[in-house]
Amino acid sequence: MNSLFHHPLILRSPSCCSTMSITMASSLALPSISFQNHAYGATVSFTRLGSPRFGGSGVFMSASVGSQTRVDDALFANYKPTSAFFFPGQGAQAVGMGKEAQSVPAAAELYKKANDILGFDLLEICANGPKDKLDSTVISQPAIYVTSLAAVELLRARDGGQQIIDSADVTCGLSLGEYTALAFAGAFSFEDGLKLVKLRGEAMQEAADAAKTAMVSVIGLDSDKVQQLCDAANQEVDEHDKVQIANYLCPGNYAVSGGVKGIEAVEAKAKSFKARMTVRLAVAGAFHTGFMEPAVSRLEAALAATQIRSPRIPVISNVDAQPHADPETIKKILARQVTSPVQWETTVKTLLSKGLKKSYELGPGKVIAGIIKRVDKSAEIEIIAA
Repeated sequence: MNSLFHHPLILRSPSCCSTMSITMASSLALPSISFQNHAYGATVSFTRLGSPRFGGSGVFMSASVGSQTRVDDALFANYKPTSAFFFPGQGAQAVGMGKEAQSVPAAAELYKKANDILGFDLLEICANGPKDKLDSTVISQPAIYVTSLAAVELLRARDGGQQIIDSADVTCGLSLGEYTALAFAGAFSFEDGLKLVKLRGEAMQEAADAAKTAMVSVIGLDSDKVQQLCDAANQEVDEHDKVQIANYLCPGNYAVSGGVKGIEAVEAKAKSFKARMTVRLAVAGAFHTGFMEPAVSRLEAALAATQIRSPRIPVISNVDAQPHADPETIKKILARQVTSPVQWETTVKTLLSKGLKKSYELGPGKVIAGIIKRVDKSAEIEIIAA
């Protein structure tokens, strides 16, 4: 995956007290120039963005003192997407995934690296199951992360694949898929991303085990009606069973999370609100709500210890449907993500309204392709499965 990351070239000036570094982002080929004062450990960097994809608005500045680097978080605010890479989240897993990836050495290598980090044979579970083991949060999250990045290598190996990868100028992922998108965009290494995803799955499972919770998809209502349905259900249950919209997927499909009794109340009342149907989700608990709060501190500690760089292309956050460039902001948002509703509908609508022309869904399943078609039937999206 080396081609995804930045390659620094250091030029030393005659003065012993200053260093100029030029960083070339492989997909942007745009220079970043920084001057470092070694006496104070301070760096000021200027980067010229001439690409029309990002507004072509000139220069942004980052500053660092010691090891702390601050990047202008609004760097990608005026992004103009043309080609997007989408990565799936939990629920996309299926027994048999990963088999095709073994035909490409670079993809197969990802599973070998994963085995060393995870301590078990991930490919064996992906390819052969059993299904209940693959569906568990602690297995499915790393399985989807690895298989999705293996799909990138499958694409790279085909004729014209590298050109497609290089043309991607925005990326995002559904919940867990945000980590995959960040790895693809060079914000962290494959290995560091997998370690985070492993811990995330474990922390979310522990939080789910601490309370009787569930998730359900409500089909056939707009978001306002689903909110009214949640309000009605909440009138009948105690505080620890309250529910809320946890995932704004697409028009007519919203996931609700909360206590089991609250979810049962949603299911019982859905028909009276004219919902077409409800579907109980096969997940461990009430993801993207306050019930996941116990997972936040573990995630914060792991993120603090992880080197995160500014992504080379915009990565749209699930929390606010915006791209972020500052590594410290990205860390805070990833920690908040497990307790915050997923703003996927807003993300997709924003990308399409900004002129997105072609999309690719990389990884197991085709959930995202279905969602995008639901938002815009004419949207062009290709599925790259692994």
